Amino acid sequence: MITPQNIKLHELIGLQVRVVESLSLPYRKIEGRIVDETKNTFVIEGQDGIERRVPKRGCVFEFVLPSKRRVRLDGETIAFRPYDRPKKLR
Repeated sequence: MITPQNIKLHELIGLQVRVVESLSLPYRKIEGRIVDETKNTFVIEGQDGIERRVPKRGCVFEFVLPSKRRVRLDGETIAFRPYDRPKKLR
């Protein structure tokens, strides 16, 4: 079960997300579902069906958990390969 305390260790693909802060204006307010993740980026599919690649560093994300709870994370804290995150953050 994904909670605010352990979200950094979980798979993020499939979660709803919104960019709430960004050093680059074009990324602000992008929202949708995460469809892919690399070490440095998320691919977010918006409601319009367009996929946008957003860098993790320099952005703050708000994730919607399955419980409908919202959690904010600085992208810098999760800028690892998805499969390396549990090893590096424990």
